[in-house]
Amino acid sequence: MITAKAIFSAAFIRWYSFVNLIRQKSNNQVMDFQMPVTLKMGDLMSEEEFFQFCQMNDTLEFERDSQGNIILMSPTGSFTGGFNSRILIELGIWNKENQLGQVFDSSTGFTLPNGAVRSPDVSWIRNERWNSLSKEQQEGFAPVCPDFVIEIRSKSDDPKYLLNKMEEYITNGTLLGWLIDRFENKVYIYRPGIDVEVHNSLHTVLSGESALPEFKLDLALLIK
Repeated sequence: MITAKAIFSAAFIRWYSFVNLIRQKSNNQVMDFQMPVTLKMGDLMSEEEFFQFCQMNDTLEFERDSQGNIILMSPTGSFTGGFNSRILIELGIWNKENQLGQVFDSSTGFTLPNGAVRSPDVSWIRNERWNSLSKEQQEGFAPVCPDFVIEIRSKSDDPKYLLNKMEEYITNGTLLGWLIDRFENKVYIYRPGIDVEVHNSLHTVLSGESALPEFKLDLALLIK
């Protein structure tokens, strides 16, 4: 009998071979390919097994979609990582002053109501929602959708994947979401029940609105 672990191992070996091939070719020429890569898994791995798998392979970045398929993420480029950190610091300063919730970085996984496990680049959850979780739930991929999320496009990211991800956050309970695409000079603002608002420039000041009262983010100052 073929086990779920055997099936996953075979799929992982195929993916690892693909990554090594890309690395070998990149030594001789510039490679332009989009991430993430999805491994079709279905329901072969439970939530607990997926969590343990991620802990065992903590040098890699994974997400999981609502069908149970495992998504292999690309590491963030250095400039994008620095940009991400500057945004995280700004949100952290606001949160320290207001004490309204908890701030999380891109390494944090959340289990959404639809079963997907997602790791926003920056996220925030109101204290009352976070404190309603048990300590055990907080130690795993907490079963909660953040109130506020930011996704920042990296050069290798598939824009369609990120757009779909933002829609998923809103559908699962996020109150406000920003998708920042510095390669297309666009910012997408997501809110429940409202059409997506698009800014065709990064020279804009974003507002936390009612989700994050008085929080402002001046992208032009952070993108330099």
